Amino acid sequence: MDSPTKKGLVLRQSSQNELRINEIFLSIQGESVKVGLQTVFIRLTGCPLRCSYCDTAYAFHDGNKMTIDEIVKSIGQYRTRHVTVTGGEPLAQKPCIELLTRLCDEGFEVSLETSGAISVEAVDERVMKIMDIKTPASTEEDKNKLDNLQYLSAQDQIKFVICNRQDYDWVKRLINEYKLTEICEVLLSPEHEAISATDIADWLLQDKLNVRLQVQLHKYLWGNEPGR
Repeated sequence: MDSPTKKGLVLRQSSQNELRINEIFLSIQGESVKVGLQTVFIRLTGCPLRCSYCDTAYAFHDGNKMTIDEIVKSIGQYRTRHVTVTGGEPLAQKPCIELLTRLCDEGFEVSLETSGAISVEAVDERVMKIMDIKTPASTEEDKNKLDNLQYLSAQDQIKFVICNRQDYDWVKRLINEYKLTEICEVLLSPEHEAISATDIADWLLQDKLNVRLQVQLHKYLWGNEPGR
């Protein structure tokens, strides 16, 4: 077994066609505009961020190498065309770009969950990008690469995880400064353990902010159970 990657380092692969996969599983999409749909999740190992509220720390190191052919064959057993590539931070492994294109070529409806801390410029335009911009309470705000906004289109989404009122006010300023709602749909999600969705709903209604409030459906169904 390969030695685990150190914090902040991009995983190095022995082959351009291999990725280290933490898990592949079928579940219900709990976030994004595809919420509620049966979706195959491909979780890649590794992440250069350490968000304060991370619920997938188990994906930082563990995993097995698979070729792209093996990955495509593995997900063929599931009767859904919806595939989400996630992490960790999936783009920390360079062959992820090739995987995304291959999945699109195979006819899957593909979404990518990314922090936006790594460039999305090379991501296939057919992929729906869900960019999770980090708020101050995440402790990883300095990792945001807002240059990535230029590579988003109307089919994509910008997501913020809100931990407190300070996060909300910060997000509101960012939305106005960068005109984010003119780029694509903006999603605000309460950090499950830190704040009530009701509080955010009240603030949104008061401010008439043109964004979508979302809760993590999978957390209500299965809590923090891995592979869900």
